[in-house]
Amino acid sequence: MVCDRCKSVLKNDFQKAGIVVEQMDLGEILFADGTEDKKERIREILNQNGFEWIADLNETIIVDIKKYLLEAIENGLSQNLSTYLSQKMNKEYSVISKIFSAKEGLTIEKYFILLKMEKVKEEIQMDNKTFSEIAYDLNYKSSSHLAKQFKAITGMSMTEYRNIQDWDRRSLDQIV
Repeated sequence: MVCDRCKSVLKNDFQKAGIVVEQMDLGEILFADGTEDKKERIREILNQNGFEWIADLNETIIVDIKKYLLEAIENGLSQNLSTYLSQKMNKEYSVISKIFSAKEGLTIEKYFILLKMEKVKEEIQMDNKTFSEIAYDLNYKSSSHLAKQFKAITGMSMTEYRNIQDWDRRSLDQIV
């Protein structure tokens, strides 16, 4: 779950099905005791809403990586990405990097850049910040660095993107 709306929809569907949710966080749901016999219904509700049940440990690691990367974008990343993830996950970066690359087909760094570009698109659409403010918020050293990266990923400048008004954004949970 990436947004509050997703959480709300799932909570409502689980409540309708008589399934008690104790806690719901980004990528995690903790159900009350006694839901063992309702696993199929839980799986069904998740699938109906575009989510899936993850039981594989490597999949759980990938979900956690994505969760922490989203947090880093929202809260600002003030340290090296590999250090940040290693600390958050309490694992060596080389281990989580290999798992992520093998499952997702791209590096964590490339995925993080794609997330940031979607955030840039969102900020451009909101039209509340200058390009320099967006670059600063996403911890770029300069707005020109962000501009070059944006053009390399999207094929257009940020100004062109703002002017076309025919935005092709993907939700953050749909990247890769």
